[in-house]
Amino acid sequence: MASIVATGLAFVMAGGGLGPAPHPDPGLLAQCTGTAPITCTFDVPPGHYDVTVALGNRQEAARTEVLAEARRLMVPATDSAAGELVRRTFTVNVRDPEGQQNSFAGPGTPGLTLTFTGPAPKVSGIGLAPAATPRLFLAGDSTVTDQETAPYTGWGQRLPRWFRHGLSVVNHSGSGESTVSFLAEPAMWAAMRPQLRPGDVALVQFGHNDKQTTAEQFRANLTEIVDGIRATGATPVLVTPIVRRWFTGDRLNATGLIVNGLGVDLPAEMRAVAASKDVSLIDLTARSQAVVEDLGPEAAKALYLTREKRDDTHTSEYGASVYSDLVAAGLTELGLVPDRYWNR
Repeated sequence: MASIVATGLAFVMAGGGLGPAPHPDPGLLAQCTGTAPITCTFDVPPGHYDVTVALGNRQEAARTEVLAEARRLMVPATDSAAGELVRRTFTVNVRDPEGQQNSFAGPGTPGLTLTFTGPAPKVSGIGLAPAATPRLFLAGDSTVTDQETAPYTGWGQRLPRWFRHGLSVVNHSGSGESTVSFLAEPAMWAAMRPQLRPGDVALVQFGHNDKQTTAEQFRANLTEIVDGIRATGATPVLVTPIVRRWFTGDRLNATGLIVNGLGVDLPAEMRAVAASKDVSLIDLTARSQAVVEDLGPEAAKALYLTREKRDDTHTSEYGASVYSDLVAAGLTELGLVPDRYWNR
């Protein structure tokens, strides 16, 4: 690929580089259409790809956000002055289906799709190259998955913005999934496990849909998943489920804290499995509870789709961003992802 011509432009390296990164090639812009948003599609097979984008242009100031595939946030809103290019590089997992991995999957688009959006999106160059990288796998339900259709947004969709190129986030989640269905459906556990390899990390969040799962079965299912991940050489991390916005007074009630219809405190059971199996844990239930209760019943509506859909379980883009930040903080504390991969 040809290097971008930079005459008359000031480059700002944002986030630094991690080994060789593909140079932006203005010729790849021929694969882009539209102005706001700008949508670019590339005919590449499933795999992992390093992508460099040169945001901004010669004539005017811009503010650009970069999404990949099914609304995965790769680069948050980024400002550039007229004549300034901001270069970012990230790694994208291209898969089929590109969003949810179960029967909720949408039609998708073959190859790699990049979308440049925001109040004034501009892109002056794109670089693209195959990548061999460690992977961060996500296994979970609708609150984690790559939701194809707004306003629904899983926290897994907002997590990639935390990482530089060299680490690929693989969101192997789907709406409606429980520990029971994840193990039973061929498209879920049976499809994910063969992809795992030494050096990978797998975050596992279930609970919302284990509404009639007994404590014994929930523990057994989590143990099977943990043991299966470890058998591949990958590292499992249990993530307790995000809370629902269900209040009694100014505190979340049992439904909000993911106690199921049998009275099983599912986050507590997950904590117990983590302790008994010596598995790393991100207590996202406790972290999200603190955020929601601090906001209170009214302000916490912004985290969920309460106003749009009367839905106190699924998160807005804002809520998914807040919760992905909590996951990133927990992952940082565990030290399982080397510092060189983080955008901080």
